[in-house]
Amino acid sequence: MNAKDILMRAVQCDQAGRILEAQHLYQDGIQILMDLVSGESDVAKKKVFYERIKEYIDRAEQIKDRVQKHVIRGELVTNIPIDDNATGNSYQSLFGKYLNAEVKEVLLEEPYLIEKYQFQNLVTFLELLVKNCRNIKYVRVVTKTDMKAPENQKNVLEQIRADMFRRNVTLSIKFEDTLHDRKIVLSNGYIIKIGRGLHFFKATNPLYSLGLCDYDFRKCLQTDVDIWRTKNFIA
Repeated sequence: MNAKDILMRAVQCDQAGRILEAQHLYQDGIQILMDLVSGESDVAKKKVFYERIKEYIDRAEQIKDRVQKHVIRGELVTNIPIDDNATGNSYQSLFGKYLNAEVKEVLLEEPYLIEKYQFQNLVTFLELLVKNCRNIKYVRVVTKTDMKAPENQKNVLEQIRADMFRRNVTLSIKFEDTLHDRKIVLSNGYIIKIGRGLHFFKATNPLYSLGLCDYDFRKCLQTDVDIWRTKNFIA
């Protein structure tokens, strides 16, 4: 898409309350406009470009501030301690009831998406999103770069992104190598903070035993799950 189409799409998402996707599209559109203006020799046209760019930058910053305020504010709804070797703690059991038709966008901050089991956990989480949230349109995953095998990481994430696209869900991947905190932010106003992020399940032993597919049968590492409630993104 060209800059005009991307920015029109951004405005549509913005008006529909899908602000994470809108922010992503604004940033893409801004970059294309910046590339165009750098090659423009007409001073008057440059001025018009810069005025439009500033408008979109300001809006993208407003969205960023709104998301940050949502994440910072909120009330603790429940704390779920998980003991070492405990079972019955699948994603569905822990927070599935908060994944509903009101969820249109999700922000997942998960620093570690490197190992095979970590990608499997991500897919399991996304399966639950698509299954429970019939109106889901956009998921942003923020993670660290795999310094040892960055191309493999990108290839796996691209496979997942392409599959989500076929299901009419946009999956955006952002790399932040200083990322430490782990959280799941839902556009309906719930925030899920897990001490170990998505990766608190122990491997099945032996491999082909209960828990291989149904995580309620999996033994867990010790961790805590905090569920917070704040305003939804549209508010």
